[in-house]
Amino acid sequence: MSQDFQGRVALVTGAARGQGRAHAVAFAERGADIVLCDRCEDSAALDYSLGTRSELAHTEELVTALGRRCVSGQADTSDRAAMDELVRRAENELGSVDIAVANAGVTGVSPIGEHTSELWHEVIGSNLTGVFNTLAAVTPGMIARKYGRIITTSSMMGRGASPAMAAYVASKWGVIGLTKSLAMELAAHHITVNSVAPGNIATPMVQNDAMYRRFRPDLTDPTWEDIAPTLAGLTHLQPVAALDPEEVSRVVLFLAAEASAHLTGMVFPIDAGAGAKNNA
Repeated sequence: MSQDFQGRVALVTGAARGQGRAHAVAFAERGADIVLCDRCEDSAALDYSLGTRSELAHTEELVTALGRRCVSGQADTSDRAAMDELVRRAENELGSVDIAVANAGVTGVSPIGEHTSELWHEVIGSNLTGVFNTLAAVTPGMIARKYGRIITTSSMMGRGASPAMAAYVASKWGVIGLTKSLAMELAAHHITVNSVAPGNIATPMVQNDAMYRRFRPDLTDPTWEDIAPTLAGLTHLQPVAALDPEEVSRVVLFLAAEASAHLTGMVFPIDAGAGAKNNA
C-alpha cells in the first residue's frame, strides 16, 4: 500500500514529544506538510511533567529538516477556540488540513476515594474533550473538500479497565464512542474516522519517576529497569514492557493512506496482544 503523502497536510496534537512527535516525523518523511500542536504546560493535577516549548520546537526542527512546511502552535486541545484558530491558521498558510491525528492526552492514577475533581477534569478535558475539539475544528474543511482521514488515540484501557484509573479509562472508552459516531456522520463526505488503541508505549507518560514509585514503592529511587519486568507481565500478552512510538505510527500511516478509503469506524490495537483478553 502506498504511503505517499505528497500534497497532503497532517495535523498532529500532542506533538512536542512521544507518539505525537513520532507521527509528525513519519508523515513528514513521506512528503506531508505538518501542523504541530501541544499545550507545552504542566498541570498541577498531574504527577509528571508534560511536553515543553523547547520539545515542540525540536519537533518542528525535525519536520523542517526534511524539507516540509510546518505550522506550529502552542494550544490546549481542551480549548475549542484555540483549536479553531490553529486550524484556521493552518488552512490559511498551508491550504488545508487533510489528515488529523488527535493524539494529545494525559494519564492519572488515583483510587476513587482520593480522586480529585481537578484530576478528573484534567484527564477528561485532555483525552476526550480535546479529541472532540480537534475533530470539530478540522471537519468543516474536510467536508468542503470531500476528503479527510481522522485518527484518534484511545488506549488498550479504552477496551478494558484497570483499578485506580477511573478518569483515564472513562476518557479512552469515550474516545472510541466518539470515533464511531463521527465515522457514521462523516462517511457520506469521504472522510474516514478510526482509532488506535496503544498499549504501554515508551514515552514520558509511562517512563517517569511517579510511575516508577507507583510500581515499586519498596525502593527509594526506582528506575525503568526496576518496573519493566512487572509491567511486562501485568498488561501485555507478549513479554514486553513497552512498545516504541514508531510502532503506533506505522498503523496511523496505514489508516491515513488514500488506499484506506473504506476503513472507518474501527479500533486498531497496538498492544503486544493485550487485546486478545477482550471479549470480542
